[in-house]
Amino acid sequence: MKFDAVLIAGPTASGKSAVALGLAEILGGVVINTDSMQVYRELRVLTARPSPEDEARAPHLLYGHVPVRERYSAGRYFDDATRALAQARAEGRLPIFAGGTGLYFSALTDGLSPIPPVPAELRDVLRQRQADIGATEFYAEFAARDPETAARLRANDTQRVLRAASVFEATGRPLVQWQQTQGKGALDGLQAARFVIAPPRDVLSARIDARFRAMVENGGAEEAALLEGLDPALPAARALGLRQLTAIHEGQLKLEAGIAAGQAETRQYAKRQTTWLRRFMRDWNWFEDQGIGNIISQITQKIV
Repeated sequence: MKFDAVLIAGPTASGKSAVALGLAEILGGVVINTDSMQVYRELRVLTARPSPEDEARAPHLLYGHVPVRERYSAGRYFDDATRALAQARAEGRLPIFAGGTGLYFSALTDGLSPIPPVPAELRDVLRQRQADIGATEFYAEFAARDPETAARLRANDTQRVLRAASVFEATGRPLVQWQQTQGKGALDGLQAARFVIAPPRDVLSARIDARFRAMVENGGAEEAALLEGLDPALPAARALGLRQLTAIHEGQLKLEAGIAAGQAETRQYAKRQTTWLRRFMRDWNWFEDQGIGNIISQITQKIV
């Protein structure tokens, strides 16, 4: 084997999970999740997590191992991925990282900034302050204390402003200064083959629309209903389709209107993912509309 690990990135519904599974079967690999939503236990349907049948075909790690009411972070992912990598190598299996979260891939290849954890109590206090005075006033207060970081954020980007304010209050140091310091990537010292699966927009849009409709037919609205009362500030609350499927279940949206809204949101998200990939992964090997089987064959030839 020419490489110690394989990385497969791509926008949602691009087929990267199917490629990773096919490679794992051929090469004796283990598929390791690199998607920030597929870590959540209760979100199998909503996140199109690998099915039990897929998981039986090849080992899968870091899928569904976190409760939705926990706050999972890139730092935790780095630790989990490091352990999963060690486990795969100890078992003599090829680690195949697959997903669509750019920050998680950065943790693998470049490392993360060593930002100390923010106490939950402090984060809760600041979140309540933001809710009490509104996003604009909270941003103004934050900008007065940390103008360096505030200049890179918008007042209506409430989650990022809250994160930056929490880091500043916990450490006394601007977030942008922490971000200028990088640690080592989880794959440091290893040879990694890097691929992006990026179908043309029309092909991807058709896949997204079909998958969202299938999600509804396979119990997505019922899964969403089980998350009633989930704190909207938690990362899991940002799962694609959750708002629309909840609205369908509660009768606030008719079925077809909810499906159309969910499809549109997912297409927009995929567009943002693709823009990020083209900016930060230009030097990776790219595959477009060549069919899953052909892509698996070509990757196999490159890495064996």
